[in-house]
Amino acid sequence: MTDAGPLGADETTFIAAVRSGDPARFARMTERHRRELQVHCYRMLANYQDAQDLTQETFLRAWHKRESFQGHAALRTWLYRIATNACLDFLEKRNDRTPVPAGLTEFGSEVLYLQPYPDQMLPADPQESVVARETIELAFIVAVQHLPPRQRAVFILRDVLGWPAAKAADTLELTVASVTSALQRARVTMRGQLPGRRLDWRSPAAHELSADERAMVRSYIDAHERNDLDKLMSLLRDDLRFVMLPQAGTSVVTARDAVDGWVSGGLFQPGHDDWRGVTTMVNRTPAAALYLRTPDDPDHRLSAIAVLHIVDGTIAELTGFDATGIPWLGLPPTL
Repeated sequence: MTDAGPLGADETTFIAAVRSGDPARFARMTERHRRELQVHCYRMLANYQDAQDLTQETFLRAWHKRESFQGHAALRTWLYRIATNACLDFLEKRNDRTPVPAGLTEFGSEVLYLQPYPDQMLPADPQESVVARETIELAFIVAVQHLPPRQRAVFILRDVLGWPAAKAADTLELTVASVTSALQRARVTMRGQLPGRRLDWRSPAAHELSADERAMVRSYIDAHERNDLDKLMSLLRDDLRFVMLPQAGTSVVTARDAVDGWVSGGLFQPGHDDWRGVTTMVNRTPAAALYLRTPDDPDHRLSAIAVLHIVDGTIAELTGFDATGIPWLGLPPTL
């Protein structure tokens, strides 16, 4: 595995850190790459907690393999290689122990692992943030899960990170021809899975909600707080793509059916109708953090995160998460 050019300052310093045998010095050199490696693992795994674990596994493997680093590749490349293969090992074990449930719909079994990614944990570097924008959205992350693990790795290395074929091939111990073939198949699958308006995942970055997005999220929250079901229905596209995790499968439903389903499921009924909300962002996407107060509780407690994809002034896709088990989003547990 080689990168063109002489040793850079990072590589020279890192080799010195390796030779010193000082784990603290080693950690300082590798820790600066944590956030981008964690995003890489998240794209591979679609699960924030697993991405955290595999990033830590990457650093452990790097320490144990430190003597193998000779500076023939950039330090960043070397760490991405270790992270990618750690994720592939993890996916092989996860797929072996997790049978595909019967009756799953279009998103397949791995959507059950999908977790939202906190914006505050995305890389701070502007260039990395640009990379992260469209390729961190939930629709993109879910679509990637349709790819077989090794094909997924090829696609992420080549089309997301922009690596040349030879570099990706060396990382995955494949031939360039195999990488090229896998990438072609992956692109076909991705374009079949992504909604038509989302085919270009190299769109310009957006780091904050627009005024229109913020107004839409506020309207969504207001409809909950007022129990205004007609208003809520008016915000939804009539071909809404909806999923509430960890339930399996995504459905395309009318706005009326979506709201009726929420009501029949117990929401907006007495005892489950006292809502408050906070506007936020998850996966670089507008989101509403919804807090519910029940009759026997004085506080509004964090209940759900609704991630909203807004198209032409209406909500085209809604991905809901049970928020009681995801403290890493940095939201207050009560209002």
